Amino acid sequence: MALAQPEPGGMLQGRTDPRTDEDRTGPLRGSLATTACMETLQVAYLHAVAAAAGCSLSQPFPDNGIDWQVNHGAPEHVVDDEVTIKVQLKATYQTAPRPAGPTFAFTLDNEHLVKLARTPVAVHKILVVMLVPRERDQWLAAGHDRLDLRHCCYWTNLAGHPVTGRRRTTVRIPTTRIFDDRALCEIMTRVGSGGTP
Repeated sequence: MALAQPEPGGMLQGRTDPRTDEDRTGPLRGSLATTACMETLQVAYLHAVAAAAGCSLSQPFPDNGIDWQVNHGAPEHVVDDEVTIKVQLKATYQTAPRPAGPTFAFTLDNEHLVKLARTPVAVHKILVVMLVPRERDQWLAAGHDRLDLRHCCYWTNLAGHPVTGRRRTTVRIPTTRIFDDRALCEIMTRVGSGGTP
């Protein structure tokens, strides 16, 4: 099958390039909604962290308001040889990356908060919030020695947190709780000894 050849001026025969001159400087990205792309990005982040921590992942089916289950096996665990936590993922570009101060605000629907705040529980839950740049061309940077996935995920345990809003409640996410492989291993070690995340 013959491919259409560009005409002078960069046009393909029979159709025009819908991008503006300004857009042509970067790659032609797909039309998937930004929010859907953010969901995909945060799942990639979770997979990378879980892989480095030696954890396995599973998704509840059907989804009951919790995105992922993370399993960590180690003979040193006291309560069982494998422990599990539930993870709710959220992403936003409304808070700029590298937030100043000890916490940043994040607003949850009350029904999500009630699920995350329930106590006591058989399986602990954490909220992981990813701050992403507004522009997709800033999300990744690849080189020969690394893939930078931007920007950062932070985690918190909302067990016991009160519902304060009529439909939505603002919670505070600690900036010291960066969600990486070491943090996940430490969370699982605490849970494995019978403690909380």
